[in-house]
Amino acid sequence: MKKYLLISVLLLASVIKYDARAIDDADVFIPIAKYFEAGDSDKLSVWFADNLQLDLLGTINNCNRNQARLIMRNFFTNYTPKSFKIVHKSSRPPMSYASGDLDAGGSQFRVTIFVKTVSGRNEVLQIKIERQ
Repeated sequence: MKKYLLISVLLLASVIKYDARAIDDADVFIPIAKYFEAGDSDKLSVWFADNLQLDLLGTINNCNRNQARLIMRNFFTNYTPKSFKIVHKSSRPPMSYASGDLDAGGSQFRVTIFVKTVSGRNEVLQIKIERQ
């Protein structure tokens, strides 16, 4: 009986620990924000899911990771980032999202990033960039 009680307590503890780790996944936006501010499409693309949606200035692209990297590289070439700041983030496992303000190429943009945790790995599913 004590053995079953111990196993039950350990299982409950592992579930609680897993949920707490999922809530902290909103911190995934720290490196993503850094790469946005640097305009580094190569490092940013490491976070991309195998297939994702990019909505850049009203043009929607459903693409693979490599295509998304090239599209983001083109965007950063046309609009060189000066600053990027996350202004809001929220999460409800397994999904998280953040919105931020991007100052790039003399224009102001609102960026929304959707991330999903899959098998313990955070993957960007969608990036939306709109002029403010």
